[in-house]
Amino acid sequence: MSIPAAPEGYATINPFIITHGAEELTRFLVEVFEAAERPDARTVDDDGLLLQAEVVVGGTTLMLAERKPDWPFTPSLLQVYVDDVEATLRRALDRGSRLITRPTDFFGTSFARFQDPSANIWWVWQHGEMAWDQQADAESWTSDDAPSEDWAAVSPDLAYIHDTLLEAMQTLRDPRS
Repeated sequence: MSIPAAPEGYATINPFIITHGAEELTRFLVEVFEAAERPDARTVDDDGLLLQAEVVVGGTTLMLAERKPDWPFTPSLLQVYVDDVEATLRRALDRGSRLITRPTDFFGTSFARFQDPSANIWWVWQHGEMAWDQQADAESWTSDDAPSEDWAAVSPDLAYIHDTLLEAMQTLRDPRS
């Protein structure tokens, strides 16, 4: 399988976040994830709203735009690997984010979730040594007869991770309303 050519600094797939408060979210990403903004990519539309901004987080380019008044609320759900989950989470919370899932062991990695002030949800991972029995754990995750209330039987941490996601998704609200 060949990998399509992408310009330097871009991946084959690059997330594009359409949000209320794109300027603020750009600053948030720079402060929380130590992103680098690409000022040459900044484009403002005829109506004065940010049409495109780009920030680089690690090896990934994130594009951002201001949501137009008649565009629907579409929060982004993003996964990011960081060197220090606790420090990243602390910076996010200091800047108005809401904690969804406290740092939790996930088979040897550290995992947390937060919702930024623009209502996007971030899955934050600090990679560690994966410690699992792949066959046994695969069966735990794919069992068709295991009802959702049995997550605690697999692991209290997995139940917490599962339940906090369900709660966060049920409470997603448009920050403009």
